[in-house]
Amino acid sequence: MKNKIAWGIISTGAIAQTFARGLKQSRTGTAFAVASRSQNKAEKFGNDFGIPKWYGSYDALLTDRDVQAVYIATPHPEHAQWAIRAAEAGKHILVEKPIGVNEWDLQSIIEAAIATNVFLMEAFMYRCHPQTAKLVELIRRRAIGDVRLIQATFSFHAGFNAESRLFSNDSAGGGILDVGCYTASIARLIAGAAVGADYADPVDVKGTAHLGQTGIDEWAAAVLRFPGDILAQLSTGIALNQENVVRIFGSEGRIFIPNPWLCDRHKPDIGKIVVHRNGEDAEEFNCPAEVTSFTLEADVMGDAILAGKKQAPAPAMSWGDSLGNIRTLDAWRAGIGLIYNREKRENFSGVTIAHRPLKMKIPQRIPHGHVPGLNKSIARLVMGVDNQNSAPHARTIFDAYFESGGNCFDTAYVYPPDQAGNLGAWIQAHGVRDRIALIVKGAHTPDCTPGKLTEQLHTMLEQRIKTEYADIYFMHRDNLEVPVGEFVDVLNEHVRAGRIKVFGGSNWSIARVQEANEYAKKKGLQGFGVVSNNLSLARMVAEVWPGAISAGDTASRAWFARNQIALFAWSSQARGFFTDRAHRDRALNGAELNRCWYSEDNWQRRDRVLELAGKKNVLPINIALAYVLHQPFPTFALIGPRTLQELRTSLPALDVSLTSAEVNWLNLDT
Repeated sequence: MKNKIAWGIISTGAIAQTFARGLKQSRTGTAFAVASRSQNKAEKFGNDFGIPKWYGSYDALLTDRDVQAVYIATPHPEHAQWAIRAAEAGKHILVEKPIGVNEWDLQSIIEAAIATNVFLMEAFMYRCHPQTAKLVELIRRRAIGDVRLIQATFSFHAGFNAESRLFSNDSAGGGILDVGCYTASIARLIAGAAVGADYADPVDVKGTAHLGQTGIDEWAAAVLRFPGDILAQLSTGIALNQENVVRIFGSEGRIFIPNPWLCDRHKPDIGKIVVHRNGEDAEEFNCPAEVTSFTLEADVMGDAILAGKKQAPAPAMSWGDSLGNIRTLDAWRAGIGLIYNREKRENFSGVTIAHRPLKMKIPQRIPHGHVPGLNKSIARLVMGVDNQNSAPHARTIFDAYFESGGNCFDTAYVYPPDQAGNLGAWIQAHGVRDRIALIVKGAHTPDCTPGKLTEQLHTMLEQRIKTEYADIYFMHRDNLEVPVGEFVDVLNEHVRAGRIKVFGGSNWSIARVQEANEYAKKKGLQGFGVVSNNLSLARMVAEVWPGAISAGDTASRAWFARNQIALFAWSSQARGFFTDRAHRDRALNGAELNRCWYSEDNWQRRDRVLELAGKKNVLPINIALAYVLHQPFPTFALIGPRTLQELRTSLPALDVSLTSAEVNWLNLDT
């Protein structure tokens, strides 16, 4: 025990039994504890496999300080919940494949592992067998020349049973997740080896399938295209016996792998790779192993943990490899139109992925500010609701943002309707309407009229978000052909009706804002209390969108400082200008970076950001975001993180303290 990792096994099904059997032969670890939802099942499992500690709940096992690593063998819809809780308990984690139902499960697991500094690996045991390492070697030394086509199949006939997890939509059943994940993983491994990398991700995925009476894929196929036009044909199923082999075709020959998955649960697999070079006799490579792939898997992880690593060495599954694989499976499912019931927004639950009530963490990570006219504080980082492409994506990002202290969400009529719908479903599921600040924007060009403003506001509140009011309403654009008083009048009608609390203009000139407020004061009406124009350290050289207005010039910043009107700054991080996506060589930039942000003064600002980021030991984007938050007037920065990583790496900006001299220096004011 002193020299071996003490494993806890969560769940007692067939695959858990296989892993426990494998641990008996492990060099690096031993089975120390087992947990089931039934104490009797845990006790029987422990007796069968000589495991000394038995627990009648998974949480109880995680509280055992002597357990160092856990193997999570629950059905895959539960993987994220227990992997996150295991990470929070400080346990190293091996999660049975597939590691989650979708990418957003996995992103949540990875973030938990990063936060708690634990090891995490997805359990594709074939990746740990010598045969797989030999395959990578053969591909890299071009044993068949340039790889052109990969064929991979993993399929079986289970016999239909509507109650089985394999055929259950609620259990995320079907072939793609259960065993199709193997075919995607080996294709990505081979395509990566062909270009000298640990793995490669497809640039295009096309899928087709037969969906059975329970709505899951009973058999399915996919075609993947990788960089360099390497193609892969994948086939899988749970209701169809197929030939479970891998074939690789290259410019100078082909490779045949008769037993690619190496999944014998009782005895070691002896791997074999057959190489046929054009015009030559076949060459066989035997790849023996003394223990099962499951023992090898435990030892790959054990060796990595004992070496102080947090990710597995290739060809075992690293985090990036697992992310690429689950994204491929998501794309495959999208191609066949398979969305699991649990992924639909109408089935959002009132708990997080870790199956806990949603609540802000203490201490609160994101600071709040105040806007006159609102009786609640508002997070100074505002979540843009314009790039969450699915309901699971939205739920995951919104949960993480809220838990970090974020409570302000920015929506607009011109954004895809489903995104506002996802936000509304999330708000309702968690019951947080009174705790969040909702921004609604409308009346975008060419619909910038009082009538369209009213029509779109009703649509947003009643049909998309399904809420009674917006805390803040922004006109998304101005229309100089409409007298400003007409806009002020209709906005006040909605204030009196309780549909909005505070209103303002997005991409409105200061002159028009002043005109609107002078009209409101004269008529005894509510005026513009907020503005949402661009503000970033990088000067907006050209409009990001037609009608876009920046508040970054000296005169505009001075006006905001005098009037102390809150500015909700969009593109607060200059849309990637302060990341490594920006290059002084225009040919290396995207079109938008060239057109909107490329200028010599911006490059000087970027150089200063890099210098200051080095001194303060933060990312350049953190300095750029801190600049927006350190203005001499109230600022709220709109951010649009597409991933949990982007959200996490934005938050350190909140810890950056800038002096007035540093703010001026960054902006070339001194």
